[in-house]
Amino acid sequence: MGIVIAVVASALAIALHVVLYLLFRRWMDRDLALSFAGDDAGKRGYMRECLQRARQEGVRHRDLPAWLEREAAHYVP
Repeated sequence: MGIVIAVVASALAIALHVVLYLLFRRWMDRDLALSFAGDDAGKRGYMRECLQRARQEGVRHRDLPAWLEREAAHYVP
């Protein structure tokens, strides 16, 4: 019985860490996208859309900063 409890507790701890990792990564990506927008409200919305498009297109996480920078350069107010 003790081993079952330890296995369940370990599995729950690992699942919690995975969820937290994914949430933090999503928040960091959002902050990165918004950092390219500055204080411009219109550009902030545009960058959020770009981030959503990057997720849909499957842009790799390591390529995301350069991709967002290129998209920010294409913004027309």
